[in-house]
Amino acid sequence: MNTPICDFVKEYEKKGTLRLHMPGHKGLGDIEKYDITEIEGADVLYNAKGIIKESEDNASSLFGTAKTLYSTEGSSLCIRAMLFLAKLYGKKPLIAAGRNAHKAFMSAAALCDFEVDWLCPENAGVISCEITPDFVENYLANNKPSAVYITSPDYLGNVLPVGEIAKVCHKHGVLLLVDNAHGAYMRFLEKDVHPITLGADMCCDSAHKTLPVLTGGAYLHISENADKMLCEQAENALSLFASTSPSYLILQSLDKANEYLETYGEKLKTFEKSVLKLKESLAGYNLVGDEPLKITIQTKPYGYTGDEFAKLLEKQGIVCEFSDPDYTVMMLTPETDLSRLSKALNAIPKREAITEKAPPLTVCEKVLSIREAVFSPSEELPVSLCDGRVLADTAVSCPPAIPIVVCGERIDEKAVKLFKYYGINSCRVVKK
Repeated sequence: MNTPICDFVKEYEKKGTLRLHMPGHKGLGDIEKYDITEIEGADVLYNAKGIIKESEDNASSLFGTAKTLYSTEGSSLCIRAMLFLAKLYGKKPLIAAGRNAHKAFMSAAALCDFEVDWLCPENAGVISCEITPDFVENYLANNKPSAVYITSPDYLGNVLPVGEIAKVCHKHGVLLLVDNAHGAYMRFLEKDVHPITLGADMCCDSAHKTLPVLTGGAYLHISENADKMLCEQAENALSLFASTSPSYLILQSLDKANEYLETYGEKLKTFEKSVLKLKESLAGYNLVGDEPLKITIQTKPYGYTGDEFAKLLEKQGIVCEFSDPDYTVMMLTPETDLSRLSKALNAIPKREAITEKAPPLTVCEKVLSIREAVFSPSEELPVSLCDGRVLADTAVSCPPAIPIVVCGERIDEKAVKLFKYYGINSCRVVKK
């Protein structure tokens, strides 16, 4: 696999050119010398015809797509572009979405001005939303959105039946969009379970989350079977929300990843089996989720909150991806030292179980559209004073960046309890 972006920048650096262009560091430094701008020959992201297009075509061949485009602004940019494209495709501005959507979905709804029908099964939590094909079928029998939008895998590692959901969506002439930010590697498992392979029309992958790519590197994938308009308008959709100054360090990272991915499958084949063996050896632990390269422990049955458990691992030099009152999440790659992790986990003594449960998810009354709420004058208040007020902006940290209440909904007493449970102390609400 060739690496045209990396090759161009290396050759440019070797010339010792007097750089009378951005960035301001002028190439001085170990990393800085490889950081350039869109000079002659470097191509233009989102209007790619040269080395960037060549590299993106390489990625497309690896992922088996009609089109794969790079983002240097993470999956958040790809999510906004996907939803803009879905609005262009559909006959009315309505998206049906799993309630555990990332906050980037909310910003897309505000910017693109579409309505949302929330798909929220009875057993849904803040982070996980177990949407089944039957649930989607029942919804689409009575509604016709432009697209169905789901998150799989979610932050805890739960994977939805994307293939079956795709069949239901296509039966009703509706696009399926997947936030696959945590699952770029799933294309290269022994059994390919990437959303595009399984039938999704579009999906985003955060390359930087699971592949050796710099933070901010992501992909927007479009299926071979999707409407041709989506490919034709994809670069325009990305450029609508993107910076005109993309990072060439991130682009080189994405370019270099193509070379890595050529042999990645063989590494994963062995590593996936090792992770499964480790999971099977963790006696006494409650593991949740079925994502192969993630270990999520429901810690309260073991006697700890998720935050306490993560602190114990941190004392042993192991820093986890995420923790909250209920879970500790660890993300793995083939470079992870599993023996060290196994030793640390087995060294933590089991204690008496904690019986306190998280308050149930509440879907509050919708008062305004997401767009109306976001663009309304607002004020920040302690959550104890927010009962009865309309949320103006998402009150959530990243990770997991999943709103408990959606902009435009009226905060109720149950929502206040959830905010306090997850350590959210203030909210921005619409001014009266």
